[in-house]
Amino acid sequence: MNNLEYNSQRGRMFIPEYGRNIQKMVNYAMSVEDREHRNKVAQSIINVMGQLNPHLRDINDFKHKLWDHLFIISDFKLDVDSPYPKPTPATFEGKPDKVKYPFYNIKFRFYGKTIELMIQKAIGMEEGELKNLLIQAIANHMKKSYLNWNKETVSDDVIINHLSDLSGGKLKLAEDFRLNATGDILARTKKKMDSNTNTGTYQKRDNNNNNRNFRQGGGGHGQNNNFKKNNHKKY
Repeated sequence: MNNLEYNSQRGRMFIPEYGRNIQKMVNYAMSVEDREHRNKVAQSIINVMGQLNPHLRDINDFKHKLWDHLFIISDFKLDVDSPYPKPTPATFEGKPDKVKYPFYNIKFRFYGKTIELMIQKAIGMEEGELKNLLIQAIANHMKKSYLNWNKETVSDDVIINHLSDLSGGKLKLAEDFRLNATGDILARTKKKMDSNTNTGTYQKRDNNNNNRNFRQGGGGHGQNNNFKKNNHKKY
């Protein structure tokens, strides 16, 4: 019982994700007096760290990151020849620059910024059928967005006026063009929501069935326990 070692009695792990053994290997490397041998030990540790964290291979210059981690684990006390500049504690003490949250002055928030960008794109297009189709698509999407946010009916005149306002009067729909009917938009939206709800329900039901089969020894594929029972009798 006296040989038991508790985590609270062990030394600090500077990067716990690598585990206790890597920390012990680094501690051993720091105790090696011969520099040449210490360099070989450090390189061996780097190889093991790379094998324990294969996901780092997807990171550009992952070897550099491994060497940085090696020095961090040693509390920056390991003296070896690194192929990269040795980091210092000050390297990691500084806080990253604050990322500014993008702020857009959106006139009608229920349409979003994308609609305004699409309108600007349509304004810069040459006159023709393609431009007219884009304007019609924008207007129909505006009506759909309006209904999604307001959950009420809306007249086509409101959408047309908003389109004119957002485009500075540069985009207009043909006089004979009619927007999608409000009832059709609401029906399609409801159908899509019901479909997503049902899909989630079926997926949850399938997961529950698979878990039940697995617990019963069926492996989640509808197998029974006959094979298990028959083999058990042989032994």
